[in-house]
This record gives sequence, structure tokens and C-alpha cells, in this order.
Amino acid sequence: MMRPSLNDLTAFVTVAINRSFRRAADELGTAPSTLSHAMRSLEDRLGVRLLNRTTRSVSPTEAGLELLSRLQVALTSLDEALDSVTAFQGKVAGTVRINAPRVSAVTLIHDILPHMAERFPDVTVDIVVEGRLIDIVAEGFDAGVRLIGSIPKDMIAVPLAKPLQFVCVASPAYLDRAGEPKTPEDLQHHRCIGHRMPSGRLYRWEFERAGQELTIDATGPVVLDDEDLMVEAARQGLGIAYVANWAAEAALAEGRLRRVLSAWMHEPEEAAIYYPGHRAVPPALRAFLDVVKDVRQVKSR
Repeated sequence: MMRPSLNDLTAFVTVAINRSFRRAADELGTAPSTLSHAMRSLEDRLGVRLLNRTTRSVSPTEAGLELLSRLQVALTSLDEALDSVTAFQGKVAGTVRINAPRVSAVTLIHDILPHMAERFPDVTVDIVVEGRLIDIVAEGFDAGVRLIGSIPKDMIAVPLAKPLQFVCVASPAYLDRAGEPKTPEDLQHHRCIGHRMPSGRLYRWEFERAGQELTIDATGPVVLDDEDLMVEAARQGLGIAYVANWAAEAALAEGRLRRVLSAWMHEPEEAAIYYPGHRAVPPALRAFLDVVKDVRQVKSR
């Protein structure tokens, strides 16, 4: 039997993990039909069925699961062997794929990427903006960004420099016209800028003070699914917005927005870069994590 090529084995692992020819093809930069043909050829060469196929899904057979578990160990060892020689190259190169909510992606662009470009010019940071929680391993990402409390326990988290807190903000003109709410219940008499979640439902505004928690159904003239647009709507006097402080900090610093209900907002939470703890860290990801740690150290002084 002719031994399968490393490319075919890597392609099989990618298909088996993604459970999809389309997603695997996107990750590998090839066509789904080409990938499907390669898997048929691999099965013929090995003389065993590796994948169950339906019109909507792909899943490993028992033989496929056994091959997958062994190949993942072997490929990880191969990656480690190849990574071990990067120190002799004198530079770090490669691509880091990161999944992040939009507001976190903006923070990475402002705080991290300038340092990455300066220190590691041969590393490409590929950021995919995603509002919903996903399995970064299954979706083919090297790392993700989330609040520490929502990161799976089997992941390693590296905190970012700035904590994240939700704030209620409105323009001075709106507050001069409508008055300032003193309690969350006062929002019933105000125009509020709605926040549509990735699931499609409207976000219910959450408040807390001295152990008392309140959840408010905020209503108003506009509903948006992007925090930068919510900030802009608030700047234009359309009402009160409930957004991450990262999104509103520039407008607050300029005096274009003012905070309201500050005493009722939850305490700041740490956001972090997270990545799988059970596999070797590629040099490009290690370089990115080093920059995140250095930026945090500088800003904490």
C-alpha cells in the first residue's frame, strides 16, 4: 500500500474536525469538490471508510475517529518539531487567526496591532469579528477574545490591558432636553437605543446596586446590532445607549457623551485572549501573546 501524503492526512484531519467539506475547504484554501475527491482517494488507498457523508453533514466513522485521534497527536508532534527550528531563522512568521466581538477587535487594532507590526512584521493577524460564542478549535481559530467569565475552563486566558464595563451614555443635548434618569426604572420615560443580539433577540439591560439586581426592557426609536453605531446614535441625540466602555471612551473623553446611572452599573470585568491549552503554541501565536502581556504590563505601571 502506498503511504498517503502528508497533505491528504492533514486534509482528512481538517474535514473530520470541521465536520464539513465547505468549512474545511475554506480553511485549506481549496474547493469542496477537490477535497471530497481527495478523501475518496484516501479511503480507497487505505481500504476503509473514514467519513460518513449525507447531503448536509460529514462525520468520522469509527475507523475515522481512531485515525483522527492518532493523527492529531502525530501532527502536533510534527508542528513542535518544525517550530523548534524557528529560533534559528532569526524571525517569527505566520498567521494568527483570532475570533473576537467587534468592540474587542477595535481594541486589538488600537492597542496591540501597532506593536505587533513593529516587532513581528512577518506575522499576519487575521481577525474575524463574531458576536456569538463559538468553539474556536472546531472553527479553526488559534485564539479568541471574550470576558474571562465566559471562557471555557480547558482554555488558557491571557488578560488584556483594559477591563471592560458596560455603561449607559447619552448626549448632553438629549439629557438637557429629557432630563437625567436617577434609577433604572426611570428609563421607562426615556428613549433607549435597542441592542439586537446575534441570536436575534433584544438585549435586556442589566443593573446592580448594593446587591439589588434589575433587568430592564429598554425601548426607543432605533434598534441596532453594532456598538459603534449605538454610540453614534447616542451622539446624535437619539436616546440613551447601553454599551461597552471601550466603544464609548472616545466620545466620553471628547464630551460628546455623558454617563448616566453610573452607580447602577456592574463592576468592570477582565477580557482576555484565550487559546487551547492541550496543544503546542505556534510561534506566531506566541509572539502575539507576548505583545499582549507586554502591553498589559506597560499600562499597569
